[in-house]
Amino acid sequence: MFHIGDKIFYPVHGAGVIEAIVEKEFLGEKQPYFVLDMMLRELQIMVPLNKMDDLNIRPIVEEHTLEAVFVTLHGGEPDLSVTAAQRHRINMEKIKRGDIYGGAEVIRDLTRISRTKVLGTGDKLMLDQAQQLFISEVELVKGIATEEASALLMQAIQR
Repeated sequence: MFHIGDKIFYPVHGAGVIEAIVEKEFLGEKQPYFVLDMMLRELQIMVPLNKMDDLNIRPIVEEHTLEAVFVTLHGGEPDLSVTAAQRHRINMEKIKRGDIYGGAEVIRDLTRISRTKVLGTGDKLMLDQAQQLFISEVELVKGIATEEASALLMQAIQR
C-alpha cells in the first residue's frame, strides 16, 4: 500500500511523488484516487487506488539497486538477429513492465546498436523515452537535478 509522500515509478510517465489521496465520483460511484506529481513534463495524474498494481506502479528503487542497474549498462549484448519491429515490441514490453533493469537494457542495447548503424525513428524515440524514464528515477533516488542525473547516465553508457 502506498502513502502520501511515497516516491513511485509509473512505467509510462516516469518517477513521481504521491501528493494526496482524494475521493472522486465516477459513473455515480465514489472512489479514492492517488494524486501523482510526476517529474517528467511537470504532470499531475490521478490514479484509482485499486489500479496501482494493474499499471505496474512501484516504489522507486533503493540506491544500492540503482548502482547495480548502472552495472547492467555495461554487461550483455543486443540481440542483432531480431528485426527492428521485433526489437521495438520487445523494448516496449520492457518499458511497460516498469522494471528498472529492463529499462536499462533498452538503453544499453539501443545505444550499442547506434554505435554501428543509424537508428531508425522508432528506435531513436524508444531510446529517448527509456532515457527520460530512467533519468527521472535517478533524480528521485539520488535527490539530484535532471542535468546531474542525465550526466550520470551518459557517463555510464560511455564506458
